[in-house]
Amino acid sequence: MQNQASELAISTLASTEVKPSSTSALRIVDLCYAYADCPAVLQSVTFNIASGESVGLIGPNGAGKTTLFLSICGVLTPQKGEIALFEQRVQPGKFRPEIGLVFQNPSDQLFSLSVEEDVAFGPVNMGFSHEAVEERVREALQLTGVASLRHRPPHHLSGGERRMVAIASVLAMQPQMVIYDEPSANLDVRSRRRLIRFLQEASQTTLVSSHDLELVLEVCDRVILLDQGHIIADGIASEIMADNALMEAHGLERPHSLSHSQ
Repeated sequence: MQNQASELAISTLASTEVKPSSTSALRIVDLCYAYADCPAVLQSVTFNIASGESVGLIGPNGAGKTTLFLSICGVLTPQKGEIALFEQRVQPGKFRPEIGLVFQNPSDQLFSLSVEEDVAFGPVNMGFSHEAVEERVREALQLTGVASLRHRPPHHLSGGERRMVAIASVLAMQPQMVIYDEPSANLDVRSRRRLIRFLQEASQTTLVSSHDLELVLEVCDRVILLDQGHIIADGIASEIMADNALMEAHGLERPHSLSHSQ
């Protein structure tokens, strides 16, 4: 009975047609990607994210989430399909300032001798004047609440501080859309709560991948469930994640807060 319920939920939710919007931030149509040793990482992935939306991407390890992110950012070249950011097609290898990616491990993103230099790196390489770079750095540090860390070496910071500095280094480029890959990984309770509040107030279009499903519930109204390279479900976050049969069928657990609400 559980498998039947799961299959019904999958067929119903996955059949939702994605229609391009005049305010589309991200549009993906029939995207396919394969590595040499794994021939079907992404299979006919299609969805649309409207400008201003906050969307959660959930799924088990190996579902294809990171591959999808790298394809969106133009790092990988899909075998098939189309990706458009703000109605302009993504060309692999071409830098698109409209989108920023915050890595799962902030230490992979911070490499300079000071916080200030790390946050300035993007704007400097985009060719902005000294005055414009200074303004962007100041705004990004203030927005993320780490202005007091400006002259600190990143490797002397706590995990939560490094996370917010990594976010600031992306925001300094003033992207219209930001992708967050496991943003709460290794954060303590206080840092995690601060991150959630920041994401709730963010003005950019947001795509968040996380195994912290409670965070996804608090930050995102919509989720996309990806498994084995296929979109299994796409819809209201609380409804999809409350479906215990669906979640278990794809290696996930219904969030504790939704279990209490049943």
